[in-house]
Amino acid sequence: MSLFLFLIQVFVISLSGVLAPGPVMAATIAAGTKSKHAGIFISLGHSSIELPLLAAIIFGLGFVFEHHIAKIVIGLVGGAYLLWMGFEMFKEIKNYHESRPPFNSKGPIMTGLILSASNPYFLLWWATVGLNLAKDAAGLGYIAIILFAMVHSLCDMGWLEILSFTSYKGTKFLNEKSQRIVLGVCAAAIIFFGIYFILKSLLSL
Repeated sequence: MSLFLFLIQVFVISLSGVLAPGPVMAATIAAGTKSKHAGIFISLGHSSIELPLLAAIIFGLGFVFEHHIAKIVIGLVGGAYLLWMGFEMFKEIKNYHESRPPFNSKGPIMTGLILSASNPYFLLWWATVGLNLAKDAAGLGYIAIILFAMVHSLCDMGWLEILSFTSYKGTKFLNEKSQRIVLGVCAAAIIFFGIYFILKSLLSL
């Protein structure tokens, strides 16, 4: 396979992955109510987990994430974190008002990092689909590995930025009650994923 065709493949597969609904998407929409560029910061946190993970896979450590015990632990810990985050968002909605505190970029970066690290399906994607792409990249050389990482990260960043920008612009046309509803839906989605991760892990014991 040529490098060009490989990068097209990476673009299509990466985009299909990032477009899938999940806790990162819900958190990005929620953060977008405060900053139109929250998606960039969340994607930076996301990439801070992805890039070391890619390096680990390149060096043959991808099998660790396929281990049954690892999947269960990640699912339980990740699910618990998502539950905590969802309930914290509901508490924020209760005190929501127009004079919100200034946007802090550290929050979304940590959100992207923790949500990615605690998502068993994110790690499973890298242990399966990501592993195969990494192997193909390694076969094409180091330049292909670097371009693979860049294209994949840019797909994530582009989509999350679109989500936060759209969410931010939407708040300009929505009253406070409607904004509370948007945040409530996002919080409920995050809690749903948390419960789902925990139940799936417990059922696999």
